[in-house]
Order: sequence, then C-alpha cells, then structure tokens
Amino acid sequence: MSSTESSAFPGVRRTALDALHRSLGATMTDFAGWDMPLRYGSERDEHIAVRTRAGLFDLSHMGEITVTGPQAAQLLNHALVGNIASVGVGRARYTMICRADGGILDDLIVYRLAEAEYMVVANASNAQVVLDALVERAAGFDAEVRDDRDNYALIAVQGPESPAILKSVTDADLDGLKYYAGLPGTVAGVPALIARTGYTGEDGFELFVAPEHAVELWRALTRAGESAGLVPCGLSCRDTLRLEAGMPLYGHELNTSLTPFDAGLGRVVKFDKEGDFVGREALAEAASRAEANPPRVLVGLIAEGRRVPRAGYPVVAGGEVIGEVTSGAPSPTLGRPIAMAYVDAAHAAPGTAGVGVDIRGSHEPYEVVALPFYKRQK
Repeated sequence: MSSTESSAFPGVRRTALDALHRSLGATMTDFAGWDMPLRYGSERDEHIAVRTRAGLFDLSHMGEITVTGPQAAQLLNHALVGNIASVGVGRARYTMICRADGGILDDLIVYRLAEAEYMVVANASNAQVVLDALVERAAGFDAEVRDDRDNYALIAVQGPESPAILKSVTDADLDGLKYYAGLPGTVAGVPALIARTGYTGEDGFELFVAPEHAVELWRALTRAGESAGLVPCGLSCRDTLRLEAGMPLYGHELNTSLTPFDAGLGRVVKFDKEGDFVGREALAEAASRAEANPPRVLVGLIAEGRRVPRAGYPVVAGGEVIGEVTSGAPSPTLGRPIAMAYVDAAHAAPGTAGVGVDIRGSHEPYEVVALPFYKRQK
C-alpha cells in the first residue's frame, strides 16, 4: 500500500516517504486528505534550487487510474475531451474530463503504456471523482478501469540539472525521451516508469515506482544530486513554480463552473475525433459562445508594489470590478508579487493601463502581462 492513515489525524493519508520527510525536518500540511511536506526549510531557497539546479518532490498523493482492454482507447475518447486514441505507445497527453454540461471535473495527464493499456493521472483532490466518472462511463465498453493509487509512489526530479542527475543512476535512454513521453526503466536498481513531465516550468522527470521502493529511490537520488545542489522541495515552492510557469491549478484556474473554452484551454477539446464524448454538445455551444462573445481571459498580473494578491481578490479598473484573482504569490524569480486572474477581454491585452487589485479596500496597481511569467531557456 502506498499510504497509511495517520493516528494523529484520523482519515489523513501518509505517503511511503512520510517518515523520511519528518526526519528531514519537513513542515507537514493536510493537502487533499494527504499529510504532505509543505517545505523543508526556506520555500524561496527550494524554488530557486529548482530554477537553477534541481529539486526532489514527493507527489505520491496524485491519483493513478489504469484503463485496460480491447476498447480502452474508445472508452477514454468517450470519457475525456481529448483524442486519446491518437496517442502513441510511450507518449503522454494533457487533457480534461468534463461533466455533461461542459464544466471541468479535472485536468489530467494520460500515458499510453501499451497498445491496450493507459494510465490516467488525476489531481489528488479529484482522484475519487475522476475514478467514479471513468467507472460510470465505462459501461458498454470492453475495458476495465482500475484504481491503482495504492500501487504507486511518485517522485519528481525537476530543474536544469535533473537530466544529468538521473543519467548517473539509470541506463535508460533519457536523451531520446521527449517531453510528454514515458518509458519503463530501472533507476538506481528500482523498476520505474520514467516520464518527462512536470509542473514547474523546468525540464524534469516524474518516476512512478512501487511504494516499497520509494525510500530507497529518494535516498539514491539525493546522493546522486548532492554535488549538483539538489534539494528536497515541498508543495509551497511547487505552487510558486507552476504559477510563474502559468500552469493552471484545479480549484483555482479550473473548476466545474468553467468549460475549457472559458479557461482559454479550448485547444484540448477535439471535436474531430471518432465517436461521441461526454459534454460534446455543451462544449460545442461553449466554443460558439466564446467566439461570439469572448469570455474573461486568464492573464498575468505583476505588482508595482509589495502587497501580495490572493485568490478571490477583485481585479479593478476605473472603479469597476473587471475580474478576479485565481492564484497569487511572491515570485522569487521576478522579485515581485504576481498573480493569475480572469479579466474582461477589454482589459486583457498586455500593458493595459489602469488595472489594479483590490487588496482589503486598497486598489494596488498591477501590470497586465501575457502568461507565462517565466519561460526556461531551451
């Protein structure tokens, strides 16, 4: 099993790396029902380590769901908005699962492990919802949906030094591994699915392993990365890293009241794939609506001052509310507070003058910029 229940917090799950995190002095927090490391020391130092060297993350709270069988591809094409049947073996795709009314239930990464085997990775907070929806939508398909959350631990190595660190402990062909691809291999003697994916804006890898091998792998990677400056990283810097990279977080930029078109991610919806899919009709209407009357646009905001905007704060211009902050934090890379916000299309162009954020009654000036705030040099 990949998790145990915490006696101190009944119902809270612990990953296979829990005791190791505590031995490293991690500050722990309840996240989506899991006891997870928030930070080990300075979240700013952890953030900068990932941007300049490398960081090590425990992501074992993510939800792995395996879909197998002769009609696995058809089931996923029906259940999700993307064209999963066109994903090659060994490749991965970012996609979404929506309700019949088009509202986003979750954003996902789907890996095609074999001809008739896929792994769907859901956000921790939505894993059960996604599992239930896939099981329900599997009716009539010759395919099996399996809850594999307890069969995986997930460790990520992210940052510019991550390829060199991982190369030192595996003979897998990392040079040939493209972004959004995965291959089975051995890392420090541990069998793993090695995926070139991540949520930081940096190059990096996510390693799916059996829970009983998690501690051994973490320690081996720590030793391998010591000279390169690799550090353990918590959820706090993961959030500031993804925010700088303009990556959406479910519950902030994405939720059931938004369609992918409202979120500016209509490109993930593939109307030209074979067969019907859940939400098709509502999403077609949302696409037409967005074309005729553009919805609020997700933009970046950079503070002119020092006050940090938070989710839910109103975005204002000319005394009127023109939008709402979805995520905000100090940016270690830019040295100023930043935010993502949905704003009226009329105020969404980079450089739009007179835009501010209402922070407890004070209208703080902000610069509107295109996302992402940060893009790594290739």
